[in-house]
Amino acid sequence: MDEHLIEVQVDSQIAYQGHFLSVQKDTIRLPDGQTTQREYIRHPGAVVVLPLFDDGRVLLERQFRYPLDRVFIEYPAGKIDPGEDPLACAKRELQEETGYTATDWQFVCTIHNAIAYSDEHLEIYLARGLTAGPSKLDDGEFLETFTAPLADMLTWIREGKVTDVKTVIGTFWLDKIVRGEWQL
Repeated sequence: MDEHLIEVQVDSQIAYQGHFLSVQKDTIRLPDGQTTQREYIRHPGAVVVLPLFDDGRVLLERQFRYPLDRVFIEYPAGKIDPGEDPLACAKRELQEETGYTATDWQFVCTIHNAIAYSDEHLEIYLARGLTAGPSKLDDGEFLETFTAPLADMLTWIREGKVTDVKTVIGTFWLDKIVRGEWQL
C-alpha cells in the first residue's frame, strides 16, 4: 500500500561513532529507482516523565543545554540504557534527577521528535502519587527542580518561554488528561 513511498537501503556505514550518538550514512534506492544518500543520527531512545501532583502542579527542571547555549524548562527525561525497560528507565530518571518517586505510572505515548535526521523516539509516562526524596544526579549533571501550575506551563508555551518539544507535547497531553478530554 505504501510501496510507492518506500526507500530501500543499498549500503550502510557509520560516519561517526561517539559515546552517546552515532551518525549513519546510507545509500538508498528511491521509489523511482534512483539512488541517493541519507545521513541520520542513531539514538538509543529516551523517556519523558510528566510528574503531576494532586493539586494540579507539575514537577519541572531547569537545565542548561549546550547546543543552544541556554537554560531550558523541561520535564524529567533521560536515555534508555541498552536492554532497559522504558518504564524502569522512567522511574530511575525521575528519582535520580528530582528525588521523587511515584506510586501510579501510566504510559502516555511515543513521539519521534526529529524524523528527518534521527531515529530517536521518546516514551512519555504520567507519574502520580509523588513522594519527595533525595536526588542522585549523574556525574556532570546539573539541574534544579521546581513546581508550577499546569496553567502556567500553557502560558509559558504560548509566550515562547518553554520551547523544548518533549515538554510542549507533554504539557498538551497533560492538559487534555487533566480536563478529562483524553483517557489513558
